[in-house]
Amino acid sequence: QVQLVESGGGLVQAGGSLRLSCTASGSIARINSMGWYRQAPGKERELVARITAGATINYVDSVKGRFTISRDNAKNTVYLQMNSLKPEDTAVYYCNDGIVTGFGRYIEVWGQGTLVTVSS
Repeated sequence: QVQLVESGGGLVQAGGSLRLSCTASGSIARINSMGWYRQAPGKERELVARITAGATINYVDSVKGRFTISRDNAKNTVYLQMNSLKPEDTAVYYCNDGIVTGFGRYIEVWGQGTLVTVSS
């Protein structure tokens, strides 16, 4: 079984910074893509940023220049550095990994979510 554990959410004032982390554990042969999604109250879940095994990165337009996604393959961990936070960044943030398990199966796994609240 594979699980993702997130950390780093919290309350911050507009203009501040937070760093989210998400670590995968379990029977993992390889992690392909690693990404962060968010869901604000009353809105659909959206992709924030994604990084592939080959380090190709894409961001949603609203966070470009403010957020940075990175990964540490040795630690099975993906990070999201969020700077210049705005109230509209308030949401529950979820990590999502595409994982090849030790049994050779490809699965997508979600973290439990971490709340980010940006006050004005």
